[in-house]
Amino acid sequence: MIGLLQRVTEAFVEVEGERIATIGAGLLVLACVERDDTEAQAERMAERVVGYRVFGDGEGRLNLSLADTGGGLLLVPQFTLAADTRKGMRPGLGRSAPPEQGRALFKHLAAAARRCHDNVQCGRFGAHMRVGLINDGPVTFWLETRAS
Repeated sequence: MIGLLQRVTEAFVEVEGERIATIGAGLLVLACVERDDTEAQAERMAERVVGYRVFGDGEGRLNLSLADTGGGLLLVPQFTLAADTRKGMRPGLGRSAPPEQGRALFKHLAAAARRCHDNVQCGRFGAHMRVGLINDGPVTFWLETRAS
């Protein structure tokens, strides 16, 4: 599973002109389920996202996590993160999970995140979404969870 974390001062998702999710300061995470992913990877991604230290402490060092700050978490399904872009002019999307698997594991990721954090919002799997954010820093990290 891939997670692209972006520290934000605010973020939102709109579907068909309706705002379906909004957070203030916190993390926007574009989440991609890959073909070989399991619930274990979704659980680990949730733990890492909530516990990853990307917020500044009193000295400005990245020592605080989302769990420490209590900020918002906006999870957005993003299957194109698994694209193979090494050659040609068209991305290969064969590493992305099929829609049924992707939907189930994204749902599992959201449930796992909600078990360890109170303020979790989600985009809509399979929908054409407009995602807005104000990146804070910018601070952006690429996280991956792989089967052991």
